[in-house]
Amino acid sequence: MSRKILIVTGDAVEALEIFYPYYRCLEEGFDVTIASPSIKKLQTVSHDFVEGMETYVEKPAYGIDSHVAFADIDPSEYDGLIIPGGRAPEYIRLDDAMPGILRHFFEENKPVGAICHAAQVLAIVPDLMKGREFTAYTACRPDVSACGATYIEEPLHVHENLVSGHAWPDLPGFMREFIKLLK
Repeated sequence: MSRKILIVTGDAVEALEIFYPYYRCLEEGFDVTIASPSIKKLQTVSHDFVEGMETYVEKPAYGIDSHVAFADIDPSEYDGLIIPGGRAPEYIRLDDAMPGILRHFFEENKPVGAICHAAQVLAIVPDLMKGREFTAYTACRPDVSACGATYIEEPLHVHENLVSGHAWPDLPGFMREFIKLLK
């Protein structure tokens, strides 16, 4: 039986954090759906570090098509959820459908992968995050704490059904652990 994976994102998603999980899941034979606020070609971005700068820089990267709008998602049709980072989380968390999507995966104990700035999305369901442990990009530490979770300093962390990663360099371990939860 092929697993069905939902990736929720939007414009300004970090390119590696959507392409790596998308293709890795396809490689496993999973049926993968990319959802965004509306069906469109999403503009990804590349986040990288430049010597002398205290934060990352952002450059336009590749386009990738979304397959369905958040409002049209029935989360019960999916076996796992991936939330990539970048800047997309700061606005997809405002979508009215997002809390219901998240609730389904956590209440049904289905695998959830959240990397980098995805913590901004998880923070919209504080009742489900309270008492959890996860990691995220360092700048998202206040979001993790604000929703009642414990920020983990490690670049990769698994707590119950949640696999979390610090940033794109952690994708190999992140996807290994996510796929392990699916099987």
